[in-house]
Amino acid sequence: MAMVLRRSLYRVCTWQPRSLARGFATSSSKVVSSVDEALDCVKDGQTVCVGGFGLCGIPENLIAGIQRKGVKNLTAVSNNAGVDDFGLGKLLQTRQIKRMIASYVGENKLFEELYLTGQLEVELTPQGTLAERLRCGGAGIPAFYTRTAFGTAVQEGTNVIKYGPGGAKAKDIEIMSEPRETREFDGKGYVMERAIVGDVALVKAWKADERGNLVWRGTARNFNPDCARAGKICIAEVEDIVPVGALSPEEIHLPGIYVHRVVKGESYEKRIEKRTISSGTGGIKVDKRRELIIRRAAEELQDGMYVNLGIGMPTLVSNYTKPGVRIELQSENGLLGIGPYPTEDQVDADLINAGKETVTMIPGSSIFSSSESFGMVRGSKVDVTILGAMEVAANGDLANWIIPGKMVKGMGGAMDLVSSDSRVLIVMEHLAKGDKHKLKQSCALPLTGRRVVNRCITDMAVFDFVTEGPEAPPTLVEIAPDTTLDAVKAATGFEFKVAEPLKTMLAH
Repeated sequence: MAMVLRRSLYRVCTWQPRSLARGFATSSSKVVSSVDEALDCVKDGQTVCVGGFGLCGIPENLIAGIQRKGVKNLTAVSNNAGVDDFGLGKLLQTRQIKRMIASYVGENKLFEELYLTGQLEVELTPQGTLAERLRCGGAGIPAFYTRTAFGTAVQEGTNVIKYGPGGAKAKDIEIMSEPRETREFDGKGYVMERAIVGDVALVKAWKADERGNLVWRGTARNFNPDCARAGKICIAEVEDIVPVGALSPEEIHLPGIYVHRVVKGESYEKRIEKRTISSGTGGIKVDKRRELIIRRAAEELQDGMYVNLGIGMPTLVSNYTKPGVRIELQSENGLLGIGPYPTEDQVDADLINAGKETVTMIPGSSIFSSSESFGMVRGSKVDVTILGAMEVAANGDLANWIIPGKMVKGMGGAMDLVSSDSRVLIVMEHLAKGDKHKLKQSCALPLTGRRVVNRCITDMAVFDFVTEGPEAPPTLVEIAPDTTLDAVKAATGFEFKVAEPLKTMLAH
């Protein structure tokens, strides 16, 4: 194994007092004539904060300009890196990015491959923590404490930042993450995170005036305002530029004081990552075993609740709520009040959920930035969080974001969600492929959170977990109608109590 170096996570982007060149802000107009002119300040080795979520709201033209310019050894700070051939994926293709600071790899196979083969440094950061680090960088706050990631590899400093030439298969580790400072407040553990200040911010907005005041459409806002604030120089590309005074003060989402250059994008592809269309019939097709899980999870939701649904099976739960139950779905990318999937004529590239799927809004919906979205989460405003899992331990530990050396998806917003006081429900199939246990005495995979699972609903059973006080065995509270207690015991990797009476799932 190559020598392992521990390098500060923050060396390239720690907070520092700003000394902005005032020349950027004194002219009457911040509009420049071309993308190339706007990017003349971008140099090799800089830290670049890039707005967008998935492919929604990304600065397409500025990214293409960076590719043309050929600057290299960049540290890119962004929620994710687009897909293989679009968004920041283009700069990964040309090897212009040295380090990615992101929360989610997702379906970007190139991103994953470059990391696992030692060709890219990657700092995986919880999504809400990333948004807050950017917000604090823009607000002059050097650091903050958060419950997110306490007790996980992020806090302990056991994440691999960079593999050596032998890659993950050879367990050739070149750079490891650094442990976080911790502190206890009111009996709970907190992690200290440093703010991020970028040399340059690249953002995309819908509309700007000549003084740089910005307006966004739909969920294209996401990380853009937070990245804009965090940049020493902020370059905004927009679809439309209007004269000063054409925007009313009430409609401006980001004041021009944060923006130094504005350029009109030549054209926009606005590629949609997951074009999800309503069938128009109102019905959905789900495997029978999964439908049992989803229907049972829906019974946990009460009228008036604010609910966050993870990607995959959890997203289907809202289709099975009881008559008369109205919930509001909160999406990490900045939407409260998610509506049904759109019909073909309703599809809007600027309106997606956290799973990158096209959606609609309901009456009373609201849209906001990523940092505000996670302020709602950390502030315990979300009543229920429903997530999937790879493993759940007897004490309520959860693992659902990485298989070291093999699969790297990233934690996204999961660490933030389970670290709040939201009730955490896990929905998953009881057994993994090969009939391997997913409910285990302890998790073998890196944790998403310690003692955070309140209830786990599978296709065989419902378990409740003890998350406060001394550790105690889980309790089997319900069993599937087509299984037996002995079958549940055989399929479960921990000892458990059995409720009296033991109910049958969905038996009313």
